[in-house]
Amino acid sequence: MQSQTRGGTRWRRFAVVMVPSMAATAAIGVAVAQGALAASFSVSGQQFKVRAGELVGEDFVQYGALDKNSAGPHPVAVVGLKSATISNLCQSVVIPIPMLHKDVTMKLTAGGGKDKVTADTLYIDADVLKADAKFEDIDIGVPVDNTKRGENGGKGPGPAPGDLYEKGSFAQQAKRVTFTDAKQRAWATTAGTFNLKGLHMDVGFGKNECFTDAELE
Repeated sequence: MQSQTRGGTRWRRFAVVMVPSMAATAAIGVAVAQGALAASFSVSGQQFKVRAGELVGEDFVQYGALDKNSAGPHPVAVVGLKSATISNLCQSVVIPIPMLHKDVTMKLTAGGGKDKVTADTLYIDADVLKADAKFEDIDIGVPVDNTKRGENGGKGPGPAPGDLYEKGSFAQQAKRVTFTDAKQRAWATTAGTFNLKGLHMDVGFGKNECFTDAELE
């Protein structure tokens, strides 16, 4: 990792870069199991899928954290962006209905035309992310507490308020990131503002997701 040059770095599978962050979340998981920490960010019992034709983000940060629900804590790699522009956004969630023995899918699409989806102070808590990625002016292996823009020479927006992470643990930051054909399985998304141009929502029986599980392999 340390041998990568700064600016314009590319990885075919961004998951390769996520390995140290996931190792950090595993360490946090041990601490939670031992009662040393309590997972603080509550999420629903369903994961959801997000797909973007292209996502261009300014002031990027990534670090390991934990979300929780009734099933317990879930390790995630958090991607934070000070601002983002997204084309061809699709988000889907499948909700099982036991009494009907059926699934219901809710799917949202936006940003398919000339007007793109925009967001600021965007954080995505995901356990799988697959994309073509280009980073500009990137630092890999910085302490997560040093990633807040304007402090300690950091580039990123810093960790999200309330996130549970190991202080001083592995993080990476970049001035700009471009994800192409991005697919992610997430537990939560938060943003200061989320401007969805051309929003369309479908709800119906069956599985009608943005992509299949096989596409994440």
